[in-house]
Amino acid sequence: MSQYSKRYQQYSVGDFDHYDCLKLSKRFYFVLLFVLRGYFVWLMSVTNMRDRVSIISWIYPETSLFYLSLFSGMVGLFIVLIISLRRPEAATWIKISWQHSRKILIAALLFDLLTHGAGFFYWQLISIEWLIMQAILTISLIALCYNSERFTINLAEFPQKTPEK
Repeated sequence: MSQYSKRYQQYSVGDFDHYDCLKLSKRFYFVLLFVLRGYFVWLMSVTNMRDRVSIISWIYPETSLFYLSLFSGMVGLFIVLIISLRRPEAATWIKISWQHSRKILIAALLFDLLTHGAGFFYWQLISIEWLIMQAILTISLIALCYNSERFTINLAEFPQKTPEK
């Protein structure tokens, strides 16, 4: 049995998309959701008709932290764009960006941790316990990115035109 077939033997037909690529890892989506959490907080606050600012101010006591979260979330939006443009006829920059998306997500995670560090050391807004929890969570998410075989396979694959069936 070749190494290629061993790599895919644990997956069923339902684990592949219509381009015969392995569907994206749930871990990938989980890390992406974490990076985009500033945008989810923003959406929740926009949809709150009574008080549009209370959710943001509750989660991000300093508005600078919220804006920095949106800035690191822009990297996540870039990855969402890459996922949506990931097709056989995609431009070369999309293929290259897709191959480096793990590094891009990790950079966003580290920048997000840096913003929490700034919140602790510069603005004294968060406690050391909160900062330690954020560091542990960031390290855990980075480990998820590197320990997922499916995530590695996802990054190695790129959709190609399949013959009509």
